[in-house]
Amino acid sequence: MAVAENNMEDINPVLRISQLDAIELNKALEQLIWSQFNSCFQGFKPGLLSRFEPEIKAFLWLFLWRYTVYSKNATVGQSILNIQYKNDLSQTKKYRPLNKQQKLWFALFTVGGKWLEERSYDLFSNHPFGSSFQRTKYFINALSGLLKICGLLNFLVFLQQGKFATLTERFIGIRSVFSKPQSIRQVGFEYTNREILWHGFAEFLIFLLPLINTQKLKSKMSFWFKPVKGLHHTDPSLAIVCKECCLCGEWPTMPHTIGCTHVFCYYCIKSHYMADMYFTCPKCSTQVHSLQPLEFKVEISEVHTL
Repeated sequence: MAVAENNMEDINPVLRISQLDAIELNKALEQLIWSQFNSCFQGFKPGLLSRFEPEIKAFLWLFLWRYTVYSKNATVGQSILNIQYKNDLSQTKKYRPLNKQQKLWFALFTVGGKWLEERSYDLFSNHPFGSSFQRTKYFINALSGLLKICGLLNFLVFLQQGKFATLTERFIGIRSVFSKPQSIRQVGFEYTNREILWHGFAEFLIFLLPLINTQKLKSKMSFWFKPVKGLHHTDPSLAIVCKECCLCGEWPTMPHTIGCTHVFCYYCIKSHYMADMYFTCPKCSTQVHSLQPLEFKVEISEVHTL
C-alpha cells in the first residue's frame, strides 16, 4: 500500500473515538459474517455446527485476517475510517508497515485467543472434573480474570494517551495511524443556514398546529365551497322543516337543534361541539346553547319530495 512519507502521527493524530469505532465495526462485521454463514445451514439438522463452532469461527476469522491485516495492514473497520496499523517499534515518525512476526502474533492473540476461550469453556462444561481438570480450570479462570483487569487498565491508559486501544496492540507494538493525510473540513454555511431555518420553521409548526381548531376550520371551508343545496338564509320557514343536516347535507339521524331554526344530526353536532366549545351554526352563526331533539315527525317518503 502506497503511503505518503510525510504522513506523521504528530501532524495527524488518530482520534480515540475513531479507534473505538473501528473496533465496534470489526465486531459488527464478525457477527454479520457468522449470521450469514449460519443461515446457510438452516435446512440441515439442528445443532450440526454447534459441535465444531469454535473451529469454524476460528477459520472464518483467520480467513478475514488473511485479507485484511496480513495484506493491507488494517482491519475492515479501520479501512472504512481511513486508518491502518503502523509498526510502533521503529522510532522513526515515517510510516513503517507491520512486519511478518507482528502479523502472526496479531492472528495468534485475536483468532487463537477467541478459539481457546470458547473451546476451553466447552471442554470443561462437557467433562467431569478430576483433580487435574480442576486445577486447569482454576488456572484458566485466574488467567482470564487477570487479562480482563489488564484490559481495563490498558483502556484507562488509552483514554489518557490515545494509543494502543487493545492489549494486543500494546503487546506486539502496533498503533493506529491515518492512511492518508487528513484534509481540512470545509463547512458549507449556506447548507447550515438552510438547515437552521427549516429546523426553526418545523419547531414553529409543531408549536402552532395544536392551537389551530382544525375541525372548525374544516366546517367553515365546507360551508364556503360546498353549501347545502336547497337551503337559503332568507327563508327560515323552509329551514324549520328542512330534512337535511346543515353539516353533512344528509337526512338527519336523530335530528337536534342548537337554539336556531336549523337541523343537525346528533353525531354531527355533538362531534363538532366537543371539538369546539364555541361552535356556531354554519348557516346563521348562532352559538350552541343546548342540544335539543327535534320533535316533529317526517315520513321517509317525503325525502324525495324536497
